[in-house]
Amino acid sequence: MKQVILIIGGNRGDRKALISEAKSMLEQSLGKVKVASSIYETQAWGEQSEGDYLNQVLSFDTSLEADQVLDIALGIEDKLGREREIKWGNRTMDIDILYYADEIIEKAQLKVPHPYLSKRRFVLVPLVEVIPDFVHPQFHVTNRELLEKCGDDSKVLRFE
Repeated sequence: MKQVILIIGGNRGDRKALISEAKSMLEQSLGKVKVASSIYETQAWGEQSEGDYLNQVLSFDTSLEADQVLDIALGIEDKLGREREIKWGNRTMDIDILYYADEIIEKAQLKVPHPYLSKRRFVLVPLVEVIPDFVHPQFHVTNRELLEKCGDDSKVLRFE
């Protein structure tokens, strides 16, 4: 079994219901959530979308390969109405793999750890809530240290 850390979220539709539905669908495929962060309301990142997002970090133990987890995530995004019009645009649901155990994966369709993880407060704040002392396998610092060094000053507020 390997620990996979995902972030789920979106800024369109009933954001809270969509997070709940995505989490349920992930549990059907990956098994019970091991640890879940609080849900956070965050400003849009990347200047291509409008409206605040709800985001949550989830941890699973899985026997699936990272590519299989990615396929499941993409399928759930599609089922929940995700439209891919522009990069970093509005979305009902986005599911990203942040970590897959301590592996480094460099494929055209999948890069793990997530390449923007260290630059985004909306990822780091819930990640530190769930696994603060996990060491990033490329940067060799903890998630807590990544958050302390993060230059992103966007608002990340606990929603629940």
